[in-house]
Amino acid sequence: MNARVTLPASVQIAFVVFTLVLSVSVCSQLTVLVRLNDGQITEELLEADSEKDIITVEFKQADGTLITFLSDFKRRVKIFRALVLGEPEKGQSQYQALCFISHLDHGELIPSEAMARLRQKNPHVVRSAEERRGVEQFTMNMVLNMSRSWYLSTHIRNVCRDARDLVYTRQQDVKHWLDKGVEGSIFEVFPQSLNVSGLQSCSSTTDPWQPCTCTYRLNLEWFPCQLKYCRGQGPNPYKCGIKSCSKGYWFDFYTPYKQLCLWDDDS
Repeated sequence: MNARVTLPASVQIAFVVFTLVLSVSVCSQLTVLVRLNDGQITEELLEADSEKDIITVEFKQADGTLITFLSDFKRRVKIFRALVLGEPEKGQSQYQALCFISHLDHGELIPSEAMARLRQKNPHVVRSAEERRGVEQFTMNMVLNMSRSWYLSTHIRNVCRDARDLVYTRQQDVKHWLDKGVEGSIFEVFPQSLNVSGLQSCSSTTDPWQPCTCTYRLNLEWFPCQLKYCRGQGPNPYKCGIKSCSKGYWFDFYTPYKQLCLWDDDS
């Protein structure tokens, strides 16, 4: 059995939500009830694999969109995937997959080995983040060659396999990876033959078959972003819980048809 940390009574009261179990866990899965920014409640699935050194956060939005966020700590890469339900009455397919790749900064989430040891108390309580980290905006002006994406992260091909070879990233991330020695042939400027600076946004484009600049917004409403430390009888503090955060992400990217960006009409 896992040996749990015994805390003083005052500390137990302060950290009744989540605790860290002092045992060696390779993989773990945690389901958390989370309140979305529109007031809806969803189940968020958090998975950690300390051997592969990854954390995955997955949840379904009120409109049925499935959001997946994978952090690859070994390669310092984060992967966002949105499976957006299509509108057949408007000529769309059953769903559309969007995939965005960016550099993973230090301190964005807790380490995977800490996440693998996380245990939840009161699993029926709806969680809200303790800290809101605002919104980060991305201009996604490059794509990855999926057949060579393993040079960057072995997880990209699995997570983004439904994205029809349009896995977006941005120039500043590409520069960072090239400086780290990543193979440059996996990146391509997109689109190659069109000046996108003068393109209209899809929300202001009326022709469904015209190219335009699409915007997709998503929010991670709850994720473990920082470890908490407690003081016991010894001189050194020890890990005893987590701090939770939320963050918004806006992705601007080229699309060859407004038809592939119909959600932008609702923004």
